[in-house]
Amino acid sequence: MKKVFIAGATGGIGSALVAELTSRQIEVIAFARTEATLKERFGENARVTCIAGDVLKDQDVLKAAQGADTIMHAVSFPYEQWEEKHMPCLENLLKVAQQMNSRLIMLDNIYAYGRAMSPVKEEVEKRPHTKKGKKRLEMERLIKNSGVPYVIAHIPDVFGPYAVNTVLYSTLQAVVQNKKAYFVGRMDKTREFAYTPDVAKAVVALALNEESYNQHWNIPGCLKITGDALQSFLHEQFNYRKKLKPATTRMIAFLGLFSPFMREQKEMMYLTEAPVIVDSEKLQKMLGHIPLTDTRQSLTETIHWIETSKSL
Repeated sequence: MKKVFIAGATGGIGSALVAELTSRQIEVIAFARTEATLKERFGENARVTCIAGDVLKDQDVLKAAQGADTIMHAVSFPYEQWEEKHMPCLENLLKVAQQMNSRLIMLDNIYAYGRAMSPVKEEVEKRPHTKKGKKRLEMERLIKNSGVPYVIAHIPDVFGPYAVNTVLYSTLQAVVQNKKAYFVGRMDKTREFAYTPDVAKAVVALALNEESYNQHWNIPGCLKITGDALQSFLHEQFNYRKKLKPATTRMIAFLGLFSPFMREQKEMMYLTEAPVIVDSEKLQKMLGHIPLTDTRQSLTETIHWIETSKSL
């Protein structure tokens, strides 16, 4: 792997992938919609070529991805745009991968597992019951039938620098501002959250391993924590004295009357009632060691980024 094209390079996972790849002296083509953001984020990194374009336009992708032997799909769309945009985006990336004889690394979530028994293994039969889970399974099948060598990485909810469209980000942002903070879901259920630099390390390690291809891989989170335990941790480590308030399914349903995003979020609330925790035994055997940052460091680095970023 000598040159990697990253679609969605300015997102939380995309930014972490750029950092991890270039730390290994691998050339990166960072592709996203906004040129100013690309240059601000990566302009001083000599191993990064910044190209702005529209992932829904195949010619934009083809032109930008020239010379890349690996394509990484780290694009995310708002829930309300999934039906319209996810399949055309994937189709364009696969078309370019076929034309250039490149590989595809798919940064996926856990929605296709549906109501699975935790910890869930990669080989379990996927039976998604939500429209978002069914969409992710449809995307998996398209990849498998494309003839393109692939790695599909299943990742829990994430947190970390630049990961702003996540459930934990809104909680930590309110903590930084010393405001009333909400925790999405029940406070007594153990949830799994993956730190974006950890995700990037594991995914790049898989991408560099010939034996990883044409398989699914679970990427575990460094945080397996309840809302109650997170509240205690924030009190002890960050002097946050307010109580976290649970954002219940009923509250999300009410907000959905006014917000398209919250309307779409409602069907995913089952993950807060019966959380899916991934089994990472297969990844452990492949890598020998799974890179996981400890709780305090991952949260400290994320909170420091929020404090110093323009996101407040």
